[in-house]
Amino acid sequence: MTRSEHRPTQDDEPTTDDEPTTDDGPAADDGPAADDYDEFGFLHENAAEIGIPFPGRPDVGRGLLEVEPGRELSYIRWGAVGPGAEPEIVFLHGGGQNAHTWDYVALALGRPAIAVDLPGHGHSYRRPDRDYGPWRNVEALEVALPALAPNAAVVVGMSLGGATLIHLAAKRPDLCRRAVIVDVTPHVSDTRQRLTRAEQGTVALVGGQPTYASFEEMADTAIALSPYRAAAGVRRGVRHNAYRRPDGMWTWRYDLFGPAPAGAEDWHDMGRLWADVDAITVPTMLVRGGESKFVADADADEFRRRLPSARYEVVPAAGHAVQSDQPLALTALIRDFAFPS
Repeated sequence: MTRSEHRPTQDDEPTTDDEPTTDDGPAADDGPAADDYDEFGFLHENAAEIGIPFPGRPDVGRGLLEVEPGRELSYIRWGAVGPGAEPEIVFLHGGGQNAHTWDYVALALGRPAIAVDLPGHGHSYRRPDRDYGPWRNVEALEVALPALAPNAAVVVGMSLGGATLIHLAAKRPDLCRRAVIVDVTPHVSDTRQRLTRAEQGTVALVGGQPTYASFEEMADTAIALSPYRAAAGVRRGVRHNAYRRPDGMWTWRYDLFGPAPAGAEDWHDMGRLWADVDAITVPTMLVRGGESKFVADADADEFRRRLPSARYEVVPAAGHAVQSDQPLALTALIRDFAFPS
């Protein structure tokens, strides 16, 4: 069952005052599924930051799809809905992110697309066992993609989304005709353990404090960990990825804090995905951030050894989140790989 939330039209004008505020910032939300602001009201800022035209708000909106009884997967749809308007691209975000991380790239590409909030993230459902690894994610996508993007030309996944994409490409090539894997290999969990907080960047927030006394404190923390991005863009991203609880505290819009429930499977070890790399048959491109430490040279070499047909690209002046640090460079790579003229 699919249902849509508010879908702005192309006639809606972008504004900068969509957000009700209190002395501490935006007004309180009722919970992670609620919001008090126009989440698409800032797209003109995204466009301005990367220097692309913004003729008006595009046809974009949020929808929900029930993938299991009582469990709804949330997504952002870019482009019109209806016959002949199927999405060409599926975007999968990283751990501790949400579908809005792809706003820059979606705007720059200008093609019909779906950006998914993975389980446990954004507006999507939470699991009692808190298993948000690639294997459970693919189970959700096996339901969602035939309904939302059955003929997508390419799936693009970064970090956790990229690990999910490795498993999806191996298991369901019919749902993944081309794969763009951004700054991740199956060795990522071991690599992250060796990184400093600065080297982890905003990924370090997942292991940090879960609540903040004010929005400004939360945004300043993320800005300090984002050396390759404009502060205004980071602040906007934090607003998309946070909500204010009824007690006034701010918290992240993902379910990754604290220990897993007793008896739950540990999904953080991605090593078994190497077997999936061996099994991938669809055209694949591995993209690394030139300044990122999440993919070591040896890991990239191993990926290419196991999948010698893979295209390999390094994006200069980009950290782990290539889609935010160098969105136009990533856009050009996706366009050339999936939509050559």
